[in-house]
Amino acid sequence: MSAAAGPVERNDDDDSRVRHHLVALLVENKAGVLARIAGLFSRRGFNIFSLAVAPTHDPRFSRVSIVVDVESAPLQQVVDQLDKLVNVVEITELHPDDAREAELLLVTVSVDDDDQAEVEALATASGGKVVDAVPGAVTVMLAADPVVVDDFEDAMREHGIVELQRTGRIALPKLSADGATDA
Repeated sequence: MSAAAGPVERNDDDDSRVRHHLVALLVENKAGVLARIAGLFSRRGFNIFSLAVAPTHDPRFSRVSIVVDVESAPLQQVVDQLDKLVNVVEITELHPDDAREAELLLVTVSVDDDDQAEVEALATASGGKVVDAVPGAVTVMLAADPVVVDDFEDAMREHGIVELQRTGRIALPKLSADGATDA
């Protein structure tokens, strides 16, 4: 492969993609809460594009980031249904312009000697790093804006993806000038 190593770029004018909304939930950190949220989506026929869950700085609560396919349900309907769940403390829709989004990707690709140098250069240029390498294969980790992760994944397809895992999007509101969140 002879493409120049550099950050991978995407044409954001592509309207053929499904529109998604990121909904951030603050929920009680209790057994069964995630099952109730997933059950709500399943019963209503809402499509979850990605889902990420982890405890917050306060062990009583977890943050759930759900990327919802708005083609499957109007966003307000999703929010109204989530608001009915007892363990949901707070619901915030995070518009991409008002949030800092990130996603983690681990990918193993097939490489020969020439490809390995190119994959390593693409990883570095995109903000990733090689976390494992053996003759014939390289594993790269990249934590970045979802668009960068999408573009990097596309670039890695040209090398032959052996395995790939992504976390799903996570996000927090952007900070305002006074240090508070804008959400």
